[in-house]
Amino acid sequence: MTLPEIALRLEHARLGYGRRAVLADVNLTIRPGDLWFFLGPNGTGKTTLLRALLGTLDPQEGRVYRDAEFLSHRHVGFVPQRCELHPALPTTIREFVLLGTVGIRQDKREAMHSLEWALSQVGLDGMAARDYWHLSGGQRQRALVARALVRRPKLLILDEPTNGLDLAAEDALLRCIERLNRHEGLTVVFVTHDITLAARYAKQVALFREGSVTGGPKETAFTTEELTRTYGVRVDVVRQPDGTSSVRMEGNGATA
Repeated sequence: MTLPEIALRLEHARLGYGRRAVLADVNLTIRPGDLWFFLGPNGTGKTTLLRALLGTLDPQEGRVYRDAEFLSHRHVGFVPQRCELHPALPTTIREFVLLGTVGIRQDKREAMHSLEWALSQVGLDGMAARDYWHLSGGQRQRALVARALVRRPKLLILDEPTNGLDLAAEDALLRCIERLNRHEGLTVVFVTHDITLAARYAKQVALFREGSVTGGPKETAFTTEELTRTYGVRVDVVRQPDGTSSVRMEGNGATA
């Protein structure tokens, strides 16, 4: 099947709740195979824009175009910040990941094949029968990603999935996401406060500040000037010879 040229586009969109606007004049285009990082302080509208992407929030003004096939219910995977299961509920990794198939039609053989594929993508091969609650924090986050992947989505949205992870677990998760984007062609929207992650992994960046969103390819959107305006402190972007970036924030002598 031929992929659409555009998966999602917002044109002069005003987003908010009731009469209150959170974001105004949003213009953003997401194409198949993109790897977007959404960055900005708390309360600047990142979650509001996610709801528009997921189709649960209509614009107050302007237009939101969503490719009906590419962004159908079946083809969107969502990774929340944390698991909402009660820890007293005995749950295997298999049971936890297969929760991601709720609401879509799959026969048992297809579901088991998707389960094996999803676990292999996040490095949890052969662990389907293990107790979910005995996993480390990093493994639980990867299981959350597997729960979204078991749908075999075309778009994966992750809402601050690295909160509370140590550096090793964070790196493992991001390498997994990057590999899925690069080798599986998965379109990704990754919400985070950590600009160092965007410096290392993003292809496209959207910056949220004071009711507005500016975004585009990392080379043009992820700059010292734009980041400094977004965070209110000096953020220097250093381009490396291999094409990657690092950042240095005012008051922090380390470059990450």
